[in-house]
Amino acid sequence: MEIRVGLGIDFHRFSPGRKLFLGGVEIPHELGLEGHSDADVLLHAICDALLGAAALGDIGVHFPPGDPAYAGISSLELLRRVRELLCGSGFAPQQVDATVIAEAPKISPHVAAMREAIAGVLGIPRENVSIKATTPERMGALGREEGIGAFAVVLIRKRTGLLPPSQTG
Repeated sequence: MEIRVGLGIDFHRFSPGRKLFLGGVEIPHELGLEGHSDADVLLHAICDALLGAAALGDIGVHFPPGDPAYAGISSLELLRRVRELLCGSGFAPQQVDATVIAEAPKISPHVAAMREAIAGVLGIPRENVSIKATTPERMGALGREEGIGAFAVVLIRKRTGLLPPSQTG
């Protein structure tokens, strides 16, 4: 069985007048993240990790930030489309391990909902999705609460069998 690992990293600055989405979950906060889509930094890192593991480029290649088709799109939808690309290339997601880097807001109250959302879209058990958070200890732009960053590592495997991508894990 062929297995591959991918790494994804993303950063978005805070922006007034926007909702904050992380891991597919709306998080109560006075600021949202700036971006062409819903700017879900965590899902963008996961998308890049999955695409990288399959050597399919990155999120900007498949969903260009200037393309009006993706204006305001839910990053859960982008993750769903990335899963389709993966499956179309013969791979299936297996595991996600991600870390959010932010001084605020607190992430821990929302981790269970994030894990559920991500697992549901990827078609993997919730136990195979790990979401953690850390603060940058007031260092740098993230420490000054100018935005949020995220890192993700994923494991994918070559699909086997004759089932179509929508029916395999």
